[in-house]
Amino acid sequence: MIKILGFILTIGGGISLVMGVLGAFGSANVGLSPWALIILGVVFFFAGIGLLKYRKDTDTIDAENK
Repeated sequence: MIKILGFILTIGGGISLVMGVLGAFGSANVGLSPWALIILGVVFFFAGIGLLKYRKDTDTIDAENK
């Protein structure tokens, strides 16, 4: 479950980061402030990477613990 949440946060943060950068430096016009999207994208991206990197998945059942 934790790895699924980390994957969703990573993908969402990446999308938000790309949209924010395109809004701030490119020609893409989004409804929100592009700098807010950049900040949220960075936070969600690194939070998702941290969950994927350092957490063990709790949905697996070990055969040794039975």
